[in-house]
Amino acid sequence: MDGEFLDQIEQVAEKHGRFRKEAYLFIYDALQHTVTKLGKANLPREQRHISGRDLLHGISEYGLDQFGPLTRLVFAHWGVHTTRDFGEMVFQLVEAGLMSKTEQDRLEDFDDVYDLDEELDWKRRYSEFRRPAE
Repeated sequence: MDGEFLDQIEQVAEKHGRFRKEAYLFIYDALQHTVTKLGKANLPREQRHISGRDLLHGISEYGLDQFGPLTRLVFAHWGVHTTRDFGEMVFQLVEAGLMSKTEQDRLEDFDDVYDLDEELDWKRRYSEFRRPAE
């Protein structure tokens, strides 16, 4: 990421004051993770759009991959307590010209998609993916 982009992210974070700049940067990484997982990474830019719901599921998956059992604490440290918080950041980035959206995209798409405590419950997630002993 270049310095100008990082400055713009810093400006968005400072302007709104609710979320740490790391949260905004994380959204970009989670977006790339999600686009790749959905098989859209090699499509033209205008065809790589994903829904708010898809992004949120990518955020939880990527967060758990990156931070493991500390994911919920990291998100809280960044000021993120609900799925709508991620939506607010996305729309702040759109407003700043740093992300794009379609006419169908709405902030409400991010409302109550999942409960962060439940979605990021490491013990539950770990037991779902743990392989039985051979």
